[in-house]
Amino acid sequence: MSRRGLSVSAAALLILGLAACGHDEPAPAPTTPAPSSADDAPDARADLAGLATLAQDHAYAALYALDDGRGVARNVVATAAADGTWRVDVSGGALGGTADVTIVSTRAGVYQCTVSSPQQPITPTCVRVANAGKKVPAAYDPEVERLFRPALTVFTDRQAPLSVGAVQPLAGAKGSCFSVDTIAAALSAPVDVGIYCYMADGLLTAARVGFGTLTLVSTGAGPATVTLPGPEVPGQPMGTESPSPPPVPTGEPSLPLQPSIPPAQ
Repeated sequence: MSRRGLSVSAAALLILGLAACGHDEPAPAPTTPAPSSADDAPDARADLAGLATLAQDHAYAALYALDDGRGVARNVVATAAADGTWRVDVSGGALGGTADVTIVSTRAGVYQCTVSSPQQPITPTCVRVANAGKKVPAAYDPEVERLFRPALTVFTDRQAPLSVGAVQPLAGAKGSCFSVDTIAAALSAPVDVGIYCYMADGLLTAARVGFGTLTLVSTGAGPATVTLPGPEVPGQPMGTESPSPPPVPTGEPSLPLQPSIPPAQ
């Protein structure tokens, strides 16, 4: 399986962080795990809530591979800061997979930011898409950021309509894995239904949900805070769908205007 790079700037920042802490452990490519029965005992729900609580206080920078079933594993860089701010960079997360995108959550709100790459060397800018702690609207949502801090808020809410069971680990994943489903069929699920795997410190090591399988590749220490990679600007965020092609002209082409000839003197 080939891998698509995220961006030189994002990869360089992550590599520097990993070099500083000396922790760079590759994980095997994601595959479909052997079927296993879920343990639906209340202990599984409590165990997941406990790990999610630890994860909310865990600062890290991590590189993941996202297999969305299209034959190309995309890079995802997740950064969780000590103060609760976070950032998730997704290669091919906008404009039908043709543009990289960053989702950043700060105390001021949730932002979608452009990403500079060798193919498109631009100055990153950010557009506010939601209030602090709220979801990214579906039209601008690359989805994968929901597996990190947003999911933890649901897992620690004992009133959330979830069914949780302990399952065998996904291939290439470390730690404990849980199947998560919703028990309110008439309502939209508060979190992506699937399997989530966590280390004992709350670090997400793998997830398999409707839009693909995410697997941890390497990790390092997180920063004290996360800031926007560029200035906030007004305007429309990038959508997830491919941009519409330009309209094709129809009808007879208009004849060029004939130059006027002045009358003879």
